[in-house]
Amino acid sequence: MFCSLDELKAGLEEWIKTWNEQAGPFKWTKTADQIIDRICRYCDRISGPGP
Repeated sequence: MFCSLDELKAGLEEWIKTWNEQAGPFKWTKTADQIIDRICRYCDRISGPGP
């Protein structure tokens, strides 16, 4: 647990440094059309009338 904003910031910066040392290339597993279709379905679902 962090007791101050400075401790949280230092912890995040250390995590990022460690993560970046072992980073690998990002590989897309869906096409752009699949991603856009999913986003559109999600937007339709959340913008519809409420219960």
